[in-house]
Amino acid sequence: MLKAARVSRPIRAQSRRTFATVQDPPVRRYGGLKDQDRIFQNAYCRHDHGLKGAQSRGDWHRTKDIILKGDSWIIQQIKDSGLRGRGGAGFPSGLKWSFMNKPGWEKDPRPRYLVVNADEGEPGTCKDREIMRGDPHKLVEGCLIAGRAMNATAAYIYIRGEFYQEASHVQQAINEAYKAGLIGKDACGSGYGFDVYLHRGAGAYICGEETALIESLEGKQGKPRLKPPFPADVGLFGCPTTVANVETVAVAPTICRRGAPWFAGFGRKRNEGTKMFCISGHVNNPCVVEEEMSIPLKDLIEKHCGGVRGGWDNLLGIIPGGSSVPILPKNMCEEVLMDFDSLKDAQSGLGTGAVIVMDKSTDVVGAIARFSHFYKHESCGQCTPCREGTTWMMNMMDRLAEGRGHEREIDMLLELTKQVEGRTICALGDAAAWPIQGLMRHFRPEVEKRIASFRAEHGPVMFGGRLRNQTDPTLAIPDNLGGNLPV
Repeated sequence: MLKAARVSRPIRAQSRRTFATVQDPPVRRYGGLKDQDRIFQNAYCRHDHGLKGAQSRGDWHRTKDIILKGDSWIIQQIKDSGLRGRGGAGFPSGLKWSFMNKPGWEKDPRPRYLVVNADEGEPGTCKDREIMRGDPHKLVEGCLIAGRAMNATAAYIYIRGEFYQEASHVQQAINEAYKAGLIGKDACGSGYGFDVYLHRGAGAYICGEETALIESLEGKQGKPRLKPPFPADVGLFGCPTTVANVETVAVAPTICRRGAPWFAGFGRKRNEGTKMFCISGHVNNPCVVEEEMSIPLKDLIEKHCGGVRGGWDNLLGIIPGGSSVPILPKNMCEEVLMDFDSLKDAQSGLGTGAVIVMDKSTDVVGAIARFSHFYKHESCGQCTPCREGTTWMMNMMDRLAEGRGHEREIDMLLELTKQVEGRTICALGDAAAWPIQGLMRHFRPEVEKRIASFRAEHGPVMFGGRLRNQTDPTLAIPDNLGGNLPV
């Protein structure tokens, strides 16, 4: 008879905590950025925005040394810093800036361009205009550093047409930089030639999309291009181009000067750095402030805005990243962090960092309906789902804000948003759909309450908003109009 082999098992002793680990390790609380760590020190334009004032705040300090370190060093610094695009998409900036430096790029005779997207048109967003008004030299120096990383020959700053004072300050900074020899044929005495041009747009929201911006810069209608080819291959005037946001470009010189580990020391992993937040709506002190990434949303509002008007208990919801991201209700706002990953997990997004606060006096359905008006007006009309879908969404939201509808139309509207989302050349269709999806996800009972109230006062409503008691009773109403649905 075979005996079973003995298997030696390790003794599982009960784990005990030593004296050194009596307490749990401290949990880091993000936020509370110190003044010496703020990159934009003149955001409110309280100090001189000219060259002398900029140099007193550290701008243009040893820029020549940064340029002479070469493109690979600059790109590696941006990669190590963890900087992600601050215009809304959050794409890793170091990776994006490296796309133009493909093997053999030196043999390409075409000029190479950096295009700075200063066409800030997202409702609730005002961070870039504060940078251009108060710290324009940071942007111009950032263009030089980013341009060196891409081996670009020139930078075009495409600024929104309504930003007159901002355009004036940026043009003044460009003129001062040329006069001081900081940009031009021999930028900062480094032997690297680089020009910077300012171009004013006409206020079209769609030109915030990179390829539509390039089309507008070329003098054409601002309509997005099909990709591929991508701008890094065929961009402005058919040449290699990289489009970057104002804030993304403006932080590059400080990262190179203070080092990537310094910038990466702020925020959670994959969400490193500092960020400009613009808080508006029902707060006691609306403001634009630079803070650490991953700061809790509640802390951001309580610390810098004096809290919600009427107290935190008076809060209804918050749109955390501009009009194109879904709204969050009060209970989620208490825990969420202001970074890309946390807000994505909450089925919203960081977007441009534009925080719109709504208290309980807000007509939240009417507010989202106004967003639908905006996106319908700003659609370029090139893609059928966006051109037709934004019109339908606007009309349906207007009726639901009044209560003139049927409960089944809520699901019809959600299905419509799904048919628009992801089916357009650019992301404007997504931006129009997401606010409605967020509204129905968290505030659907409010919409149903309005429908029930309207029905109690005016009688049943068919699809399309027509009252059943206003129809001719001698006519047969097709079922697809909802006239025979139970109340």
